[in-house]
Amino acid sequence: MQVYPNQLSAQLNKSLPNQILLFGEEPQQKLEALQKIRDTAQQQGFTERHSLVADNQFEWQNLVDAYQSMSLFAERQLIELEIPTGKPGTEGAKTLLEISAKDNPDIVLVVHGGKIGKDVQNTKWFKALDKQGIYVPCFVLEGNRLAQWISGKLSENGINNTPELVGFFCDFFEGNLIAAVQEMEKLKLLFPDGNVSRQDISGMVSEQSRYNVFQLTDAILAGDAQRSIKLLGRLESEGIEPVVICWALVREWQVLDALSSAMALSHPTDRVFSQHRIWKNKQSAYLNLLRRLDQQQLMEIRDKLSAFDVAVKSSAIKRPYVELCHLCLLFMPMALTNLQMDYA
Repeated sequence: MQVYPNQLSAQLNKSLPNQILLFGEEPQQKLEALQKIRDTAQQQGFTERHSLVADNQFEWQNLVDAYQSMSLFAERQLIELEIPTGKPGTEGAKTLLEISAKDNPDIVLVVHGGKIGKDVQNTKWFKALDKQGIYVPCFVLEGNRLAQWISGKLSENGINNTPELVGFFCDFFEGNLIAAVQEMEKLKLLFPDGNVSRQDISGMVSEQSRYNVFQLTDAILAGDAQRSIKLLGRLESEGIEPVVICWALVREWQVLDALSSAMALSHPTDRVFSQHRIWKNKQSAYLNLLRRLDQQQLMEIRDKLSAFDVAVKSSAIKRPYVELCHLCLLFMPMALTNLQMDYA
């Protein structure tokens, strides 16, 4: 049964499922959902928690042992199994399918990970766990859903959620809800009466500008052209030097080029990700982006970035952000008719 994050508290108040699926690309909602599950489990006597990560070296027998063994310290246990890719492989799928049929009342199993597609949701193991418990999808929030989430969070923190303040948070923290929550926590301390104006917060978030460069590269990795252009406009208005963005784009290209070379030689990609310090939750995004680019396009991006770097440092470009827009779109090859613009 599918339960959205904003419905989870009500569901847990009714009953705590023994098998829970928690997947999605939005980290703040995932963190909150996982914490709600932990708190509810603790209240209901599941006082021992085990955390497992199903990476390439994971032994699935460890999950079987944890699921079958009796604890010396607690009668009831919470087992959290992270599957970073969302795909457990043949052995993992078989193990999860077998576990789904057991439904041990003294164990709550939470299987969680990043974004998954229909290919994962249609597997036997996923359907079996979903049937026995619940599936909590944590999607990126946009538009009205984002505004509702922001409004609710402001109220939770005792802050007057005026339309103006909600709009500011939506505009400035779209795609970075973790930073939005952190900012609300600061406001709660600075304005105990909860009366916060847009002017009050405008000065406080100037430091947030540096994070927007990373939001831009995340949007590029996701192939989100509209959001990339929107973020570029924000960075320009905040006076971020074009060379900083160029550096970020060069770094992304270096990762993609290294991955392309490794794959061409049938070498494992793990070493590339390790060398470039790419977190597991972002690795699939790089691989997906690489599938959209051929070798010729990678070389074109390299040449364009090199030319831009020279030109911008010599002040030879009058409107560098226009060129940066072109450079970002090179990472997302598409017909111009497919590019949707948002002028709001």
